[in-house]
Amino acid sequence: MNDIRFDGRVAIITGAGHGLGRSHAKLLASRGARVMVNDLGGSVDGTGSGSAAEDVAQEIRDAGGEALSHRANVTRADEVEDMVQQTVREWGKVDILVNNAGILRDKSFAKMSVEDFQAVVDVHLMGSMVCTKAVWELMREAGYGRIAMTSSSSGIYGNFGQSNYGAAKMGLVGFMNVLHLEGAKYNIRVNALAPVAATRMTENLMPQQALEMLTPEAVSAGLGYLVSEDAPSRVVLAAGAGGYAASKIYETDGIYLPPERQTPEDIAANFDAILDTSAQKEFQRGGEQGIKFLGKAAAALGVKLG
Repeated sequence: MNDIRFDGRVAIITGAGHGLGRSHAKLLASRGARVMVNDLGGSVDGTGSGSAAEDVAQEIRDAGGEALSHRANVTRADEVEDMVQQTVREWGKVDILVNNAGILRDKSFAKMSVEDFQAVVDVHLMGSMVCTKAVWELMREAGYGRIAMTSSSSGIYGNFGQSNYGAAKMGLVGFMNVLHLEGAKYNIRVNALAPVAATRMTENLMPQQALEMLTPEAVSAGLGYLVSEDAPSRVVLAAGAGGYAASKIYETDGIYLPPERQTPEDIAANFDAILDTSAQKEFQRGGEQGIKFLGKAAAALGVKLG
């Protein structure tokens, strides 16, 4: 197998001043990428600022790589646009975008303020949109792009006290699904990571022995493949402690009920059949669900569609 390299590629990585983002930046740079290291430099809850981005960029340069830094707030389109313009002025293009920036404001939903919910959604979901929008046309024109979202098991499966974070992270899966379809003909491939790693966000949640196994570098190995030349598209790659898996959404085949039986009572009576997974499928487009249901109805009613 050939080594995966990024010689001549230009990458922007958000939230790259610490943890996973720092590990992603160092990996891509070590394999030849020119990296724009983005980080506002704030604390885990998004407050404050600092020199984290430049510190990582200097690490990369000290190791013989090429890197710049920018402290753009990913929720502010003008700051993100300035970051992209600086990247293009220096290196002529943007090939790779890793949407990694994020904050935490964990509380049970009953105790969570609207402001804390909004702040987390703004950084994770809207920040990823703002950064992607800023490079999307460049990638379309170039006929090449690799974009990685950062999702989470907290969104895909749920996690107590993280309604804001979970909503944002599952929203990124939907965002990925649509951009995969819209970017395909321009050779833009869009994937997502669902990582488990020892970072500032998890250091108080797990025992030390577990944290020692959950290295950011193990997750970055998966990221490196997701943004490579031969990357897949529309994959949610779960990664942690050297384990790698794909998280997928399936839909059961379900049932058909004639009009006179389309009642809450009949749905309750047939719920086991609705939940039966024996013929479930992974759809590639939202319209496939409607086609399935219309096909069942047409077959039951003896109607020929089209």
